[in-house]
Amino acid sequence: MVAVIKTSHLINSILNYNESKVKEGVAECISAVNYPLELDKLSFTQKLNRFVKLSSLNENTKRNSVHISLNFDPSENHSKEKLIEIADTYMEKIGFGRQPYLVYQHFDAGHPHCHIVTNNIQRDGKRIDLHLLGIRKSEPARKEIEQIFGLVKAEGRKPADEFSLKPIKLKVEYGKAESRKAINSVLNKVLFDYKYSSLPELNAVLNLYNVHADRGTEESRVFKNNGLFYRILDKDSKPVGVPIKASDFYSKPTLKFLEERFKVNETKKESNKSHVKNAVRMAFYRGDIKSLEKLAEKLEGKGIYIVLRKSKEGQVYGITYIDHKTQCVFNGSSLGKEFSVKGVLGQCELNISNNEKQYQTSKSISFENIQNSELIEKFKNNLTDILMNNEHTNEYLPKLFKKKKKRKIHRGI
Repeated sequence: MVAVIKTSHLINSILNYNESKVKEGVAECISAVNYPLELDKLSFTQKLNRFVKLSSLNENTKRNSVHISLNFDPSENHSKEKLIEIADTYMEKIGFGRQPYLVYQHFDAGHPHCHIVTNNIQRDGKRIDLHLLGIRKSEPARKEIEQIFGLVKAEGRKPADEFSLKPIKLKVEYGKAESRKAINSVLNKVLFDYKYSSLPELNAVLNLYNVHADRGTEESRVFKNNGLFYRILDKDSKPVGVPIKASDFYSKPTLKFLEERFKVNETKKESNKSHVKNAVRMAFYRGDIKSLEKLAEKLEGKGIYIVLRKSKEGQVYGITYIDHKTQCVFNGSSLGKEFSVKGVLGQCELNISNNEKQYQTSKSISFENIQNSELIEKFKNNLTDILMNNEHTNEYLPKLFKKKKKRKIHRGI
């Protein structure tokens, strides 16, 4: 089992995310603990108000909402009752047993998992410490629960293979579902899970699912009034249908809201830059990357997608990296010159040049080898002739082998 804990101050957004999954038919609320009413009698407002009232007891606490996901091995198939028992045991062991919490079973991934929504403000207004909650309490609890319930252990498994967060597979298609509902489903996932620090970075992710955040042209009234629309894109990445105001969505993902997220995310994703940098450098290490398409293919195997920004004329002027493992989005230039589109294209050209030089060198060496082989073969074939040919045998002989000429003695008469 793998437990993932996220904290924030946006309890309404967290709750709305899970409830929207229920409406889509890909999740079910299976338990409501420490609520005055039974689960089937609770409305959305009643679920939310329980958390809001507790939060009001300590308004100085900035992070008062906790969103936990418990992820199980794909081979496991737990009943609803067992998931509830696991969730209750986990919450008790991490110190949240007396807090109100909701458990949602999700069916939208390749492995079984459930989400738990709660807050950390107690009835007396004191807060439950969230600092290093994962290391201090969650990890020991997870290991105990694996033993108690006989779960597949997380140790020794590759998180990238089993529990990596992969891109949403279901793209929005205009006309197949109510537009606002379809867009809202993508927003609830992307806005709160991914770390982006600009509108282009956010759109790099949203566009993967045929959604686009649009400010309009600089001359438009929407742009001048700091407004924001969300639109559906067709298969050619062109907007279709009627744009929907950001304020019309329940989570209110307006420009002001996004700008606050930009600041927070800028700090959060700083520590994850090295993952993308190392992946790009390793891709170029062998020298076989000669195009942006080849680089994209190589990085995709590492869970990193690249999005190219192009002008109307089709010229590439920018590159964005989407790391689905760390859920961070980076503009290429923010990682350094070598990761910008200019730097990457330069490396591709260098690889092409080096490969051409290697080819020419290899070709030259091969030619020399062929020549040498021909000479050796010729020598072998004519060895007998060379040995039998005495045409030049006296041209040079060592002194030792030269016959001494007899001196003629001239005798006097």
